[in-house]
Amino acid sequence: MNNFSNEEFDCHFLDEVSSFDGKDAFYVADLGDILKKHLRRFKALPQVTPFYVVKCSDSRTIVKTLAATGTGFDYASKTEIQLVQSLGVPPKRIIYANPCEQPEMMTFDSEVELMKVARAHPKAKLVLRIATDDSKVVCRLSVKFDATLKTSRLLLEWAKELDIDVIGVSFHVGGGCTDLEIFVKAISDAHCVFDMGAEVGFDMYLLDIGGGFPESEDVKLKFGEITSVINPALDKYFPSDSGVRIIAEPGKYYVESAFMLAVNIIAKKLVLKEQTGSDDEDESSEQTFMYYVNDGVYGSFNRILYENAHVKPLLQKRPKPDEKYYSSSISGQTCDGLDCLVEHCNLPEMHVGNWMLFENMGAYTVAAASTFNGFQRPTVYYVMSGPTWHLMQQIQNHDFPPSIEEQDVGTVPVSCAWESGMKWHPAACASAPINV
Repeated sequence: MNNFSNEEFDCHFLDEVSSFDGKDAFYVADLGDILKKHLRRFKALPQVTPFYVVKCSDSRTIVKTLAATGTGFDYASKTEIQLVQSLGVPPKRIIYANPCEQPEMMTFDSEVELMKVARAHPKAKLVLRIATDDSKVVCRLSVKFDATLKTSRLLLEWAKELDIDVIGVSFHVGGGCTDLEIFVKAISDAHCVFDMGAEVGFDMYLLDIGGGFPESEDVKLKFGEITSVINPALDKYFPSDSGVRIIAEPGKYYVESAFMLAVNIIAKKLVLKEQTGSDDEDESSEQTFMYYVNDGVYGSFNRILYENAHVKPLLQKRPKPDEKYYSSSISGQTCDGLDCLVEHCNLPEMHVGNWMLFENMGAYTVAAASTFNGFQRPTVYYVMSGPTWHLMQQIQNHDFPPSIEEQDVGTVPVSCAWESGMKWHPAACASAPINV
């Protein structure tokens, strides 16, 4: 069987797609990529037990795959806990971590949350969520949630008065962190709160270092760089003999790079130079092409609106070396003028019916997409390489190999299926189907 690099696989996949009669947008999710991330995380953070954030991608297939590896789950709603429990995940591998939801919470950051627990669930085991420096992150969380160090002492004292047990501390640096010291400072602050808890009379034994781990290499701080500062900080403040259990809440890390989205060009508009008002004298700017595809910011590309995300399309066919490029834009299918995916890029001339592929589309896409304007969410097709398929069969048969190397998990898609009935997708799976 041939082995493909990521780039070669993208092109191979698009060639297969071009022969598929359907024109609806769809995802292809590589379960092998998720397993690779799990193995990599296990090696990089051996002290830390992962609890996957279900809200990031609540696909039953994804949750089932991670459950098979022994991963824990972080849920924030009744629907999410029902999903996790339906797969037989034991309670010890589930944590409730929404500090502003129902009284049966597991985390808290305010007096109001303490009062909820005192009234509805006084025997709960609570984790105090503390604020971090989020001045250098893309997605800031501490403004909405989290207690300061000063507030933390007051909350611990009040919890003691209410006879509510606080078992640990949690934090989340936010998404897209660009400063390694933020992780170190957060762990140091957590240690301070542990000391406060001991002074008040609590015997705390749980540290939750949250998420914020990069999901791809196309970021300022790589996963390896972050773990290189987290591990020494944990060794310093929470050594292995401290009796503290350390967990994390990865979400994007697991699923972001596993998903690719294929969209189809459904309309095309030519805009002449005089219509754009541009003074650019470059020949290629004499005309601009506006392309409209069958997904948008109210669907899979919602992070463009709330996270200022940037996306880059891959084309169905490789451009010829001498092919002319034109100023182009890509918009979604709704009637809203805000539904713009790429405001400006240079592309060879495309045509209605051509496909574009977008990588790194696994986090907060399907889960956060709406059906605004009546457009439905794309179907997800799951692919798996041969080695991954056999490995997952071993896992499902409760015969998990004692030692697995990351390179043992291949990347060539030889099987794939979708959640509604496990039907084969002819475009992505025609080359080597496997029975399921």
